[in-house]
Amino acid sequence: MVTTDGMASEAKIMGITRVCYWRRGVELEKFRPVQTTIFEDLPRPIMLNVGRVAIEKSLDRFLSIDLPGTKVIVGDGPQLNALKRKFPAAVYLGVREGEKLTECYSGADVFVFPSLTDTFGLVNLEALACGLPVAAYPVTGPKDIIGNAPVGVLHEDLKVAIKRALLLNGEDCIAHARTFTWDVATEDFISSLVPARMEQPAAVEF
Repeated sequence: MVTTDGMASEAKIMGITRVCYWRRGVELEKFRPVQTTIFEDLPRPIMLNVGRVAIEKSLDRFLSIDLPGTKVIVGDGPQLNALKRKFPAAVYLGVREGEKLTECYSGADVFVFPSLTDTFGLVNLEALACGLPVAAYPVTGPKDIIGNAPVGVLHEDLKVAIKRALLLNGEDCIAHARTFTWDVATEDFISSLVPARMEQPAAVEF
């Protein structure tokens, strides 16, 4: 079972012919737009990233971009201290959960996802559900979530993606996220199940 079209293509290249989808879902009751003043004292636009702070997330690609506004990192990980030293102008909030995380998404202006290696990137869906457009590279994960919908910009130049994503409509993001509910994910899973064949028991001679 795979979560995206990109993973399905990779599986077929490896010779796996029986591929079923089980897409990921987002908790719409938890991730939705809320009123917040969390970033009211910071220069706009607020460019947000949420997730594990590690080398494979390519956060340095994001933090090194020269754009006005404030870059905010939510999360923890082995690269955190190194990034703080290298990019002291960014705001590092540590781990946020529950309503505090929802406020971060709702208070930002664009969600920046610089990773080149994630197979899905659930945080992109969380951002969209809160009305936050996505800027990312055109790679597996963001491509499967965004597609051709006007809810994010995928570009080889992340700076270009950010600038264009800032122009997108938050209501479109929310509507798109609603197509990735856990109810839809469950239907995907159930429809892919193959009933086990009932074998006739062997005759027993006495």
